This record gives sequence, C-alpha cells and structure tokens, in this order.
Amino acid sequence: MPTPARTRVLPLTLGIGIALLVGCANDDTPTAPVATGASRVSDMHSAAVAQEIRSLAAGRGIGPLERPAPVRPELVRLGQALAFDKILSGNLDISCMTCHLPAFGTGDGRSLSIGQGGTGIGPTRTHPTGAFIPRNAPPAFNLSALEPFFWDGRVVVDEQGHFLTPARQRVNPRITRAFEFGALSALPLFPVLSREEMRAESGNELAKVSDKQAQQVWHLLMERLGRFREYRRMFEAAYPGTRYAEMNFGHASNAISGFLVDRLAFNDSPWDRFLAGDDDALSEVQLRGARNFLTARCSICHNGPALTDNLFHNVAVAQLGPGKGDGASATDDFGRMRETGRPEDRYAFRTPPLRNVELTAPYGHDGAFSDLREFIAHYSESDLKLHAFDASALEPALQGTLLRNFDDILATRDPLLDGVVFDDVTIDEVTEFMKALTDPAARDLSAIAPAAVPSGLPVDGR
Repeated sequence: MPTPARTRVLPLTLGIGIALLVGCANDDTPTAPVATGASRVSDMHSAAVAQEIRSLAAGRGIGPLERPAPVRPELVRLGQALAFDKILSGNLDISCMTCHLPAFGTGDGRSLSIGQGGTGIGPTRTHPTGAFIPRNAPPAFNLSALEPFFWDGRVVVDEQGHFLTPARQRVNPRITRAFEFGALSALPLFPVLSREEMRAESGNELAKVSDKQAQQVWHLLMERLGRFREYRRMFEAAYPGTRYAEMNFGHASNAISGFLVDRLAFNDSPWDRFLAGDDDALSEVQLRGARNFLTARCSICHNGPALTDNLFHNVAVAQLGPGKGDGASATDDFGRMRETGRPEDRYAFRTPPLRNVELTAPYGHDGAFSDLREFIAHYSESDLKLHAFDASALEPALQGTLLRNFDDILATRDPLLDGVVFDDVTIDEVTEFMKALTDPAARDLSAIAPAAVPSGLPVDGR
C-alpha cells in the first residue's frame, strides 16, 4: 500500500489561513507550506480575527457549554457522600473517588489506576501484586454533555430510550425509574460490580456473589448502607415521599450522578469568555492555536460545546498494561470492537472531551502520554510516532507491558490521520489553546470532598 501524502499543517497568516487548511479539514489534498516567523499576523486581537475564529467554531458546532439544570441539594449531598465512601467497595478499601481525585483533575495522575487492594492515592498508590486497572480513569468534568460512557461506550441510552449496559436486562425499569440524568445515572452501577476496581475477589459478602448476579450485589450494598441511620435519612431527604425500604441501588447510582453533574460543571474558561464576545480573553498565541485547531482535522472529532463528537476513533495509541483479555497475548484491548463486534472498530476509543484537559493527564485510553504537548504532537505522523513509542517514560511497572502490535493498530487507524503533519510551532500554539479551555474554578476542587462520610471510613482526596 503506498504511503499517503503528508499534509503539512503549519502556522497561519491572516489572509490565507482558511484557504490553506480547509483541505486538511475536509479532504486529503496536501496543502502548501505557508510563511512563518516574521510574516505572522502581529495584531491577532483585531475584531476581524476574533470574528473569523468564532465563525470557524460555529461551523463545527463549537458553541457555549450550557450549565445543567440545578440539582436539588439533598440529592447532591447524598451523592457526594456515596462517591467518597469506601463502604461501596467489597473490602471497604476504595471509593469511587479514589480514582477520580479532586487534586488530579478528577483523575488519579496515573496512566492506569490501581483498584481495590491498593494503598495510597494518586501517583504514589501501589498494589501488593502489581495489579492495574486496564484503562485510564477518565475525568468527570461536564458529564451532562457526554454520552455514551466509558472508553468503549458500553453505557448509553438508545433512540428508543432503552438503557444499553453490560448488565443488560438487569438494569430494569425498577432501577431506571430512579434515573434523572439519562445514561449518566447508570454509570455508577458498574465500578461497584468490578472485582478489580471495587468488589474484590474474596474477603467480603459481595465477592461471594456470582458475576452474573449484579442485582444481588446492588441489593447487598443497599443493605450495607441501610445499617447507617444517617444514610437512611439522607436517601429519604433526597427522594421525598419514598421510604428507604422501597429504594434500590438505582437511587444510589442516580445520586452519585447528580453530585457529579452539579459539582463538576465548568463553563467559564477563557474560551467561553471569548465565545461570549471578549476579544481579549485569549492571548495571541492562543488565538493562533485556536485557528490552527479549528482549520485542521482536530475539530472534526473534537467538536460541539464539550469538544467531543462522542464517537469512537483509532488514533494509534500504543497498548500497554494488562489489557482486556484480547488478542493472542490476552493483554490487548480491542476498544469499541468489544461492544460492536465490528472489526473496523478495533482499537477505537471514545473521543475525550477537551474542557479542562490541561488538568487531566495522563492522556489516552491507557494513559500512554503523560504530557499534553506530547499527546498533541502524537497526531502528527502518528504512524511513525507509534512505531517509535518510548516506554521508558512510563512508570517502571508498566514499561515491560508495551505491546509491539503497531501494524495491527495502524491497520484500522482513522483515515482522518492519514498524512497529517504539524510543525513544532503549530503544536506549541495548539497546546496553548488547550490551556484556554481550563475554567479557573476547576483548578482547585478541594471543596468537593466531604470532611467525613456516614460510614466513618477515611475519605480519600481531602
């Protein structure tokens, strides 16, 4: 197969920027190099440039991110307690938020999380057997703007309003009647079922339940919670008119989702202020980065208010870690194909949203990139970058897990990446634009962690 032509995506000048890069955004026509350095536009804050960038953004559906509707405080308080309480784990040693820490942009600062049985938090967390969760902990910002959920999209509501989840018919109307936030309300149902994440293999009553009996696990969790008067009171305050005895774990899952929706919605970044009409909200380099981003192929997938198409793409990220049991090595991860069965979906993962992306390293479905600029640079000649991937930057326990299945990954790489080349200046400028997507209020999330939880167990993230 002949090598596709390399499309040069270079710094732009005002008069010819759109014409030069429209080919990169919409087809594979190579573009000619453009002038750099002294020929760059000096007055990037002109009204004409600002309007041009806003028009480009509108063309990709990249508009303001609306805040979700207010969530009643009683539901938020219940969800906050449940999210941080280790009572939801089999051996009382991990909470939902242990892998979504406030101090690490609602991640854990790790390529791959360490689940139940581990000690410590964040990058210093360790496991006695060296066990890792197969995928990176995704950030929890602005979840009301996302769907489907998980890297492979295994939780979603279809066009008929049916909940499609790994638990299939076990997520029944009795459970979904409690849901107020669509597919997001179902998301917290699943980490508590995972033995490697929260439930454990042994040592507790949850672990004794068959993996096929999800409802029994959820029932036992409600029994646990019900032993605490404070939890019973909080549930009944969050769901007025419903007695605790009439509730199920759908009510707990919905509450956690309500907390995430309410407390982790951020839409006041410099980019938001720029979209609202403030021509001075972005620096000159950020404006150049915005235009590069919007006229290159980046914005084909990273579009909409949250800067994600909520679809799945193979962007040639190296596979590392324990994997999901796929391939000859059983340490591969076929991504979206695991859900669809379609060979063309192999190694495709959900497009991550970009709001607050500066705060959410490492990047990629398995956290292969610890640096934002490095990840942006990966999209330039990604085929060559994949073959040259250097595992020495990973933590020692993961360095030896790199799969050299590069040609297999490239066989289904998204054609949008064919021939794309960015120069170093463009990469720098796009990286600076990514920083303009950070809401200042998201930089310090310490207030979202409760001082204590009803179980009395220690709270990670304080």
